[in-house]
Amino acid sequence: MVSAAVLHLWVLAWLASVLAAEDDYHLVIAPQSPVVQIGSNLTAICMINNTTEVTADDLYWKLSEIIPKEHYIKINSSALNVTVTIRSEKSEWLFCSCKTESHYVVLNRGKFTHGIWLRKGYRPEKPKNLSCIAVQESDTISSNIKCQWEAVGHQTEAVPTNYTLFIRQTGDKIYTASILGPVNKTTVDLNLFPHHMELEIWVVAQNELGKEESEHLIKLANCFVKTKPPSVAVISEAVFPTSLVMSWNSSIDKSYLETIYEIRFCPLGSQKWFYVPLADTSRYIQSFRLQNLQPDTVYVTQVRCKYNNNNKHCGYWSDWSSNVTERTPEDLPKSKPDVWIITSEEGLNKRQIEFICKDPEFSNGRIRRFNIMIEKQKDSIRNGTWEIIPVNRSLTDGSSSKKQITPLKTITLDDEESVTVYVTAINSVGASPQAKLIISRKTREPPAVEKTEVQSHNGQLFLSWKPPNRTVSEYVVEWVSDGERNWQRENGKTNYTAIKGDLKQFVQYRISVYPIYGKLVGKPVLERAYFEQGVPSQGPIVNLSGDPGCYTAKLEWDEIPLIKRRGFITNYTIYYRSGTETRGITVPANTTSYILTSLSRNTKYDIWIKASTIRGSVNGSNHSFTTLKYAPGEIEGIVVGVSLGFLFVVLMTMLLCFCKKDVIKDNFWPQIPNPGDSTIGNWSPDYPLKAEAPRENCLSGISVLNVDVCDAKCVFEEDKASLPLKKDKYLSEEHSSGIGGSSCMSSPRQSVSDSDEGGDMADTTASTIQYSSVVASSGYKGQNPSSLPQQSIFSRSESTQPLLDCEENHDTMVQEGSRQCFLRQPCFTHNAGNENATDSNDFNPLEMEQQEVLDFCPLEEDTEHTAPADCQSDDWIPAPVSSYMPQLGGYRPQ
Repeated sequence: MVSAAVLHLWVLAWLASVLAAEDDYHLVIAPQSPVVQIGSNLTAICMINNTTEVTADDLYWKLSEIIPKEHYIKINSSALNVTVTIRSEKSEWLFCSCKTESHYVVLNRGKFTHGIWLRKGYRPEKPKNLSCIAVQESDTISSNIKCQWEAVGHQTEAVPTNYTLFIRQTGDKIYTASILGPVNKTTVDLNLFPHHMELEIWVVAQNELGKEESEHLIKLANCFVKTKPPSVAVISEAVFPTSLVMSWNSSIDKSYLETIYEIRFCPLGSQKWFYVPLADTSRYIQSFRLQNLQPDTVYVTQVRCKYNNNNKHCGYWSDWSSNVTERTPEDLPKSKPDVWIITSEEGLNKRQIEFICKDPEFSNGRIRRFNIMIEKQKDSIRNGTWEIIPVNRSLTDGSSSKKQITPLKTITLDDEESVTVYVTAINSVGASPQAKLIISRKTREPPAVEKTEVQSHNGQLFLSWKPPNRTVSEYVVEWVSDGERNWQRENGKTNYTAIKGDLKQFVQYRISVYPIYGKLVGKPVLERAYFEQGVPSQGPIVNLSGDPGCYTAKLEWDEIPLIKRRGFITNYTIYYRSGTETRGITVPANTTSYILTSLSRNTKYDIWIKASTIRGSVNGSNHSFTTLKYAPGEIEGIVVGVSLGFLFVVLMTMLLCFCKKDVIKDNFWPQIPNPGDSTIGNWSPDYPLKAEAPRENCLSGISVLNVDVCDAKCVFEEDKASLPLKKDKYLSEEHSSGIGGSSCMSSPRQSVSDSDEGGDMADTTASTIQYSSVVASSGYKGQNPSSLPQQSIFSRSESTQPLLDCEENHDTMVQEGSRQCFLRQPCFTHNAGNENATDSNDFNPLEMEQQEVLDFCPLEEDTEHTAPADCQSDDWIPAPVSSYMPQLGGYRPQ
């Protein structure tokens, strides 16, 4: 084994040297452009030729990348071997290069690099499942045989696989046809189809890496034939209502090949075929009778044929013939009609019963009429008569797989009555067996089933129930939707069934279970169900019930129509929005009204309702409303409340005024003395009046200054010249000032003393009352100073204050020691240092005027209470001066 490998290397080295001698290359690879099998190892050798610049140690190999040195084998100093495993399918170059960078190598780089192109591929594998067929054309078999096979293994574009079909006919005549993969079928022309001769057929797969041959098919030529289907005819015989006779003609002459047949049939509209056993047709026949068929039923029949050979793998079945239909003759109905009832209330203690009927399951013909008899069970004798109910149907209606429902008769029955109904179905041959049904008294109806449950599963609607505690002969399961009604009967021993009907999606069915006791109908139990639920196609329409309030609104909506509901409503969600804020409230499915609360007054709201099922939800239409600004009666309540409050205030005010009328009168309408009654109205300077004693409590808050004649002399020396002026002014304004007839509404006037005092009297009110007084020129308190002439002075005073009680009666003076007065105008009290000064007879008007002047004189140096320079210190008696001067139009600092 080692010697063979070494020999192989020396052969490669010799080949490389030969190639190098032919070309002016310093590096040469052998073998040149090989075809390699993917997954195998490739061995190549690189030879150095005609140069000493490099050695084998300077060489390296490169495929898609530089090959590691572990794969190299150094043969000698001028030959380097490499072994690599071919893994990828893509063809590529294998290079041998030099890594020396000498001057000569750099200048002749092309001579120091050599490569070979590696074409990669797979070895062909043995073809499988070879089959051939020759089809019938016209009345003979075509001379072309079509063959196909399964190409096993892989191919590449660099190394494709060729397939050649071989057909050997008796006498060693071979027909071939070649094709380039990956096509796996071809046709061979035999010039004339060799009936009754043996053919040998095989396929050869070949490429540059090898070839493989399939198994050989050795069969009679007729085993490769596929004929046309026969032409079929079917007839019915009236005397045989359960059979049909079929006949056909073969598509090819018996001299070429003898065929066998296969027959199948089914009722029209059915997808289930019935096949005639091959044992009955495994010979050359051209007719067959179908038996045990259903009378008055349309059947579809078909026939096919193939070469008759005991080997079942010999020959191909033809296609099925075209459909041929035929109706079997009618026969007597073999089953009873299916009678049922529709019950509804009809007034008080009455019920309306409608009898309906399905055709018998085996009607064996078109039902032309029903005979019905209704008996009232008053006695055991039949008291009813047969009534004929004609039926007008076409043949197509009678052949429908869905049984027709025929209304028979409607009666009105008392709750205490019971009846028995008999029904027979009649076709063209005769009548069916009788069907019987008993309707009992309403008060004596047999018990119903319990705990019914409906479920949808695997495309069917299943119903289960708990049987009653009595023997039940059968159950009737009824379902109603959109005015369509159907029912089915189940065995009395079952408690579970699937509804056998064409149920629709998104449609609500009312399913009832009736137990049948003998022929007596029991009470039903109703369930509602959907075969499949969906999303409602319409949302609820919401409206307001009445007008909205300030904070509430009552919503009402109708249930979605049943046909648009498409499922059970699980709940409603009420949405209402004001501005950008949206709120939702979920209510049960049985709710059709709701009162929204906690709304804002005078606000616009958009509302809509979402109805939900288990499959999804849909929104209804929007409705807008605006809450009231004021609730009904709120304005009237406010008006009434305000009116009552105002009336209460008025009444309380009137009551208060009535109770406090004297206080109000004294404050708003003070008692002003009538100047006409005053003695000053009759006074003149020439006839002075006798001074009266002052009234007690006349002056309040007025400081009393104790002075003597010396004081009066000091105070009035500067005003001697002004006194006659004041007197003249007072006298001149006597009558204009309203003395003797003035009132509190007299116009304001400024007195001479006001103008003399300056800013102290600048701010007066809009209404002033003018007063007048006469001051005697005699001395203070009866003292007669020699320096002051004895003459009467008429003096006036203006003030915003009302009259004092002492002005109302100027004859009454302040008594000694008094400190309280109801102030109406400035009034002064003098308290001398001697006891004689307390005599009220000594008071005269001149002293009052002198005191007034003293009180208005600025006493800048009076803070120490020192006597004037021209007064005797023994006569000066200091006394506090009142700071309450605003009533006089000014003040005097203390």
